[in-house]
Amino acid sequence: MSPGFFLLRCDAMLHFLLGFVALFVVWPVRAAERHFDFSGARLNQEPRGFRSTVSGEGKPGEWKVVEDESHPSLAPPDVALPVTTRHQVLAQLSREATGEHFPLFIFEDQSFDDFTLTTKFKTVSGSVEQMAGVAFRIQDEKNYYIARASALGKNFRFYKFVNGGHTDPIGPTIEIRTNFWHELTIECVGNRIRCFLDGKQAMPDITDTTFTEGKVGFWTKSDSVSYFGDTRIVYRPKEALAALLVRKMLERYPRLLGLRVYGTTEQKRDLHVIASDNNQDLGRPASEVEKDVVARGVVYCGRGKKETLLTLPLHDRNGETIAAVRVVLRPYPGQTEQAALARATPIVKEMERRVHSARDLSQ
Repeated sequence: MSPGFFLLRCDAMLHFLLGFVALFVVWPVRAAERHFDFSGARLNQEPRGFRSTVSGEGKPGEWKVVEDESHPSLAPPDVALPVTTRHQVLAQLSREATGEHFPLFIFEDQSFDDFTLTTKFKTVSGSVEQMAGVAFRIQDEKNYYIARASALGKNFRFYKFVNGGHTDPIGPTIEIRTNFWHELTIECVGNRIRCFLDGKQAMPDITDTTFTEGKVGFWTKSDSVSYFGDTRIVYRPKEALAALLVRKMLERYPRLLGLRVYGTTEQKRDLHVIASDNNQDLGRPASEVEKDVVARGVVYCGRGKKETLLTLPLHDRNGETIAAVRVVLRPYPGQTEQAALARATPIVKEMERRVHSARDLSQ
């Protein structure tokens, strides 16, 4: 047993407190943003972080950064944009005229679940097709969603590829001007998908559960030469549940001085720190105190001059102990161990409501 800690004999009290049901709390999620800026990429080269491939037949596309003389911003269709300074955009230049030929340029560095992606695009040329679009929640070349515009077909469509085949397209008939910059926006929240063209929702909300997350990429068809620029994605960053729980508890309980979760992961089976208010603690091995808490489901309490430390078991939905939580509290005068436990237990209980299994903590 670690110095300064003693086993707290309060099984009945702990059982009562862990059975207490608190109010459900909705936690806001921080948003993050990525900007695909091609201005710093080398001309006539593929930008880094992407992979060129193909869906359907034929060879992968020819994706390069090129200079463009028309500004990638929106204007009414009858207004001519003045030529501004030359700027760099992403271009798909392959002219392979195969019918079921879908060049894909996939961003490989990250996957996304909930997000809003906005990009400017323009179709430049093509005799068989003049299409440009964004593929999203990409699993591989045969499985993904697509929202695309067709200048020759005069339409904007959504459909999905599953095992290489695609569903019937849905979406409106609409004028898509060639050599004119348009704006495409895709919004994914859970199983709801919304598609916008030039700032207006182009079709009713789509509900589909086939793909819940995946990569994003640029997409064309057949011999379409198309440009893309000024692409931004606002998304919900993936944060391990244990780290999220620690962060939210520290925000919610102002007298909480510290919080640390000891658990295991697929990569490291020994009990160790998997989340903490201090990132330098991550990976630190558990002491005999935390090991005993997980092994027997007991509670330990320690006292310092300016803090009270309690180590409690964290249970899954079946009541099995899957982790240990060290709670560091600012004490008040005359605080007893039972009073400290009464303060710490609701914190752990609130964390447990978000945890179904040990695996959840590291995902």
